[in-house]
Amino acid sequence: MVSHGLYWTLCMLSCFGQFLSEDLQFSEPANGAVGGSVVFAPDNPSSTSIDLIQWHFGTTPILSLSVQSNSATKVSAYRDRVGYDRNTLALELRNLRLDDSGKYSLTVLTSAGETLTGETSLQVFEESLIEGESSANIISEGTGSISSVQWMKDDSPLSPSNSIIFSSDNRSVSISPVQRSDSGEYQCTYRNPVSSGTAKLSLIINYGPEDVSIKGQDVVDLGVRVSLSCSANSEPSASFSWKINGTDTNVTADTFTIDQTDFTHSGDYECTAWNSVTKRSDSQKHALLVKEGGGGGGGGGLTSGAIAGIVIGVLVAVAGICGLIVYLTKTYKM
Repeated sequence: MVSHGLYWTLCMLSCFGQFLSEDLQFSEPANGAVGGSVVFAPDNPSSTSIDLIQWHFGTTPILSLSVQSNSATKVSAYRDRVGYDRNTLALELRNLRLDDSGKYSLTVLTSAGETLTGETSLQVFEESLIEGESSANIISEGTGSISSVQWMKDDSPLSPSNSIIFSSDNRSVSISPVQRSDSGEYQCTYRNPVSSGTAKLSLIINYGPEDVSIKGQDVVDLGVRVSLSCSANSEPSASFSWKINGTDTNVTADTFTIDQTDFTHSGDYECTAWNSVTKRSDSQKHALLVKEGGGGGGGGGLTSGAIAGIVIGVLVAVAGICGLIVYLTKTYKM
């Protein structure tokens, strides 16, 4: 059952007349999920020496960087959420929120006194795509004369199927319900007799965890080191927790390690994998038996030194008996 759907809009840019008057070109709008991050970077950063870099969200300043003094001023609302690269003019925006959606502009002042500008946009989505539950609707938009529309996925033609449906004008694609195989980069290309424009969008389909497994020994000797490793198929990667004989432990890593086994370590080890996006979990159990081995360590086991002593003692006794037999034989013959 499909519980929710997400909508993306792909905008055709420079080839169809948008932003042609700008000096700094951005090939496509950005998309991001709540809590995630995006990087805005112009395709043609200036090769001229730069004095000042400024980023704005709408009319709100985000960052001002004086290149000569290498000093950056960040607006307090963005202080812990932004990073920058003075070489590529890129701006990284972290911990995305829904109200981050909108227009972002870049202004660069060169050492020659030129002012270069560029603009791009960001769409932030609230929900994630979950396998078997979500639907995705990708809508493309373009300006100018458009004679054909082509859709690709991971550089291969995107074809209709039971779950992939194209609109009558071929400008939108609906995927319902999404499967993990739908993850990838989607491309929409508009063409006319003189030019073409392409927009791209990457989809990540979240799933799992499933196929949880535990690798490790089943039977071990007393006093040895043991590690059990837990894994699961999951997007994003699962987190893990462990129980021993039904009792919670404080171990939250994918590996459970016992530095030195004793008999209390025998029992059922249960690993639970959890996916924070799909809100799903799955578990697997592994039985471990700690036995009294021949390598020593309590319970009356013989050490290697004791065993060696017994062997030597036996050999000496045999030699003594042989000597006695020889002596008696010689005495008898006399």
